[in-house]
Amino acid sequence: MPSRPEILAPAGDHASLTAALASGADAVYFGLDDGFNARARAVNFATDDLADIVAAVHRAGARAYVTLNTLVFEAELPVLEGLLRKIAASGVDALIVQDPAVCLLARAVCPQLELHASTQMTVSSPEAARFAKGLGVSRVVVPRELSTDEIAAFARGTDVELEVFVHGALCMSWSGQCLTSEAWGGRSANRGQCAQSCRLPYGLDVDGARRDLGDVKYLLSPRDLAGHRAVPALAEAGVASLKIEGRLKGPAYVHTAVSGLRRWVDAVAAGPDATAGAEGALATDLAEMHRVYSRGFSDGFLMGTDHQSLVDGRHPKHRGAMLGRVVAVAGRAVTVRRADEFRILGQPPEAALAPARGMGVVFDLGDPEAADEPGGPLFDVAPTGDGFRLVFGDPGPDLRRVPVGARVWVTGDPAPEARAQKLVTGAPPRGRVPATLVVAGEAGEPLRATLEAGGQAASGATASALTAADGAGLDAALLESKLGALGGTPFALAGLDATALAPGLFVPSSELKALRRELAAALDAQVAAGPARALAADPALPGLLASLPAPAPRDGDAPRLVPLCRLDAQLDAVIAAGLPEVELDWMEMVGLGRAVARAREAGLRVTIATTRVQKPGEEGYDRRIAKLAPDAVLVRHWGGVMAFAQGQGEGGLPRPARVHGDFSLNVTNSVTARHLLGLGLDTLTASHDLDEAQLMGLLAGVPRGRVAVTLHHHIPTFHTEHCVYAHLLSDGRDFKSCGRPCEAHRVSLVDPKGLAHPVIVDVGCRNTVFEARAQSAAALVPRLVDAGVARFRVELVRETAAETAVVLGAYAALLRGELTSREAVAKVGVHEQFGVVRGVAATRAVG
Repeated sequence: MPSRPEILAPAGDHASLTAALASGADAVYFGLDDGFNARARAVNFATDDLADIVAAVHRAGARAYVTLNTLVFEAELPVLEGLLRKIAASGVDALIVQDPAVCLLARAVCPQLELHASTQMTVSSPEAARFAKGLGVSRVVVPRELSTDEIAAFARGTDVELEVFVHGALCMSWSGQCLTSEAWGGRSANRGQCAQSCRLPYGLDVDGARRDLGDVKYLLSPRDLAGHRAVPALAEAGVASLKIEGRLKGPAYVHTAVSGLRRWVDAVAAGPDATAGAEGALATDLAEMHRVYSRGFSDGFLMGTDHQSLVDGRHPKHRGAMLGRVVAVAGRAVTVRRADEFRILGQPPEAALAPARGMGVVFDLGDPEAADEPGGPLFDVAPTGDGFRLVFGDPGPDLRRVPVGARVWVTGDPAPEARAQKLVTGAPPRGRVPATLVVAGEAGEPLRATLEAGGQAASGATASALTAADGAGLDAALLESKLGALGGTPFALAGLDATALAPGLFVPSSELKALRRELAAALDAQVAAGPARALAADPALPGLLASLPAPAPRDGDAPRLVPLCRLDAQLDAVIAAGLPEVELDWMEMVGLGRAVARAREAGLRVTIATTRVQKPGEEGYDRRIAKLAPDAVLVRHWGGVMAFAQGQGEGGLPRPARVHGDFSLNVTNSVTARHLLGLGLDTLTASHDLDEAQLMGLLAGVPRGRVAVTLHHHIPTFHTEHCVYAHLLSDGRDFKSCGRPCEAHRVSLVDPKGLAHPVIVDVGCRNTVFEARAQSAAALVPRLVDAGVARFRVELVRETAAETAVVLGAYAALLRGELTSREAVAKVGVHEQFGVVRGVAATRAVG
């Protein structure tokens, strides 16, 4: 039989938390209003209430996970320690973490605290899991971009538990790798302040010309994930936890998502016959989930890549379930033919989508953002053979505006809303913690009993001694009814062990009941509080910093320009400029080999960039880089750190002379930086999430010369598994069937302001959307040089040879002191900025 994975539910507020527990969640995850929380817009929870919240979760038979899943700045490290101490003392079962520094400091504060690597940490392969395990991580939340086959391969390659998203909103970008909020909104998604840039309308430029896509405008807005079809394969692979996204959603969403998944998981765990028999119920549950909240459902990437189904492109927000299309309008009634476009588990939903009185309906006129779309609650519904006759009250929608052929969406359902409200206001769940009762005793001694649950136990004894019974004595039935009757408590009797109780003995029932109450109360207190933990007596941060590696500074390295090229013409300009080093980031490996040979012939030191992320089975990219024997490697993912800096890749890759860490490792503080340098990295590129003050804070805590800074670049906004080329320039679902339009065309996405953002494809067929305007840190150069920065990267995207020459010339002159920063920026013509426009607010002190 497959394993029964945990169902992990979101809780953005108290109502949703209550709904999750009442609906059968095995665990809940939530954030605190003290910060370090990737859903800063959720209501969240007060740290002072944390112990009570955890107690309620534990009494419901569930586990409580707190999200500390953002990056941490240098000045916030002492604040973080104070928060970690409160969390550890509260009895929370685990932390969900993005920044390695949080893991390291949590272990220093409380070694017993369980750590889960957030999907924001981008742990995407067994090699990366080795890195996470070294931080003390026992579970990895895998990226949403992995298929069930890739997740199974991941599971075979690690002993770390895996947690998989199976329901809720999908991010267009790989989590932890989205910089759109920073580039366009002046805030950071890696700090919990996502600007939802993927939900904006975009135009498509192909080879410099606008392509008409009709009503398809939301090119980066994916459908929501409903990965229920993947659950059997995930259970078979041994996945530990199935996760529901949605900390910004309400209790009705949480209730329908949890209860539907609970029924499906239980059926899958019961075996193939039960699974087959539950598909009809699942279709009904999914239809209800559609009505409560959905942008349309898809399998995401769980069933493999399908660029045609991931994005519909016609609506960015809740649309509900598609009922059908209008065939006639008469008075207050509309006749609708049932939709064939809407399917659940690959089959028409039949009665699952039957509308009912009181449900909300909207008629689609082609503009989902319009505030005056006609629609309203249904007054009456009648079936018509191939559809329905919908009747509206008076006043009702203006049906004169509804054309024949319009799509009809069911966007609301009062039934689950009412059920959720009843759960929120009802009594908390009881009897969900399985407990075992162990009974022992001899004649003349008190009856001794121990109640055990979840590794915790309470023991006690009767006041009176056991005596000979006149009848059968204390048999199993009597013990269960008097000592094991745990109604009204968190516990349910799961087993009774009376082998150490001598037969034919008696003790008054009143004493058994009193002992039961004593045991249940004592165990309740233990379960509510969670496991006992020891916290470091002294401040942990100073000791942690003292224990971290302190690589030698590189004061002797003079400031130098390091260009990163993606095109042959750019490499030509670098060679012509006489620079000593180049970084190469090529779309395909054959061209990369030729570029390496050309750079070497010109006498340049060659650094090769890895892919931004690495999925299971993609270790071959690192091996091919190693075969080119570069002078250095620019690692962009945790698997690359282990392969090149630690020599722990498949087959043991040879270490190049230098290994540099890129911005995608998200280094924002000295704890993370020094840990990575201790793993063998020579330098680290500062995260793009840092503003000037935060960058200087990082530099002050790291040996001089060990941090590189991106001086000039088009910020990489989205890094996505979804291929815009395949979706919009072909009918193919993946690289095998798309015909590779990326090799023949250049695509840019045009935002609402008219800026065209280049879309570049990497060797793994992933897309990066680059900011249209280049950004510069030229004004910071004097301070950065004083702080010991020696590597100043200039990153190129689609610049021509002539444009590259101008950029390199201006910045080279700046480093030589021949141009001021203002003059260099004017010559290059860029939008000057470093990191987040206004800076990301540091988290306030805790307590």
